[in-house]
Amino acid sequence: MPDQPRHANRPSAAVLLERQFALADEAATTAFGERFAQAIVAVRGAASATGQRTFNGLQVQLEGDLGAGKTTLVRATLRALGHTGRVRSPTYTLVEPYTVELPDGELALYHFDLYRFNDPAEWADAGFREYFDSGAVCLVEWPQRAGSLLGGPDLVFSLDVDGDGRVLVARAYSEPGKACLERC
Repeated sequence: MPDQPRHANRPSAAVLLERQFALADEAATTAFGERFAQAIVAVRGAASATGQRTFNGLQVQLEGDLGAGKTTLVRATLRALGHTGRVRSPTYTLVEPYTVELPDGELALYHFDLYRFNDPAEWADAGFREYFDSGAVCLVEWPQRAGSLLGGPDLVFSLDVDGDGRVLVARAYSEPGKACLERC
């Protein structure tokens, strides 16, 4: 299957915040996932505490070649949020659902892997829109395979191999995304 351009789904919205993280090894990737999990909890809690709109979820797009660490980052985030079960790559199932219990109630997370899609229409045909409109955290590997159908992300995490480690470039495209990234 020919690979699609890596950044084909680049959001048209302005970047509100960009940060770069050197992840020297898997432990550093795990530590970043833990900080990201804490940020999700804080942003969700702040939305509830201020009496404003409730937390409307996050769309996090994960970019990177095979083996760049996308699933490792998702696994670390889920573990830090309290998920104790198995965390599988959704390469074959396309989506793996998770629910974690937080102090202010349950949080649904969906881990997508769109690598097997050959055409963006496959995303629409799969009926995934409801997940993105549910107030959940949607973590999407290979988002470019859905073209523009995903809509604008809150965050884009781009992982690149750098020797034995990784470089993570994180970009926020929404206020909740920016608030999470500021806490990472």
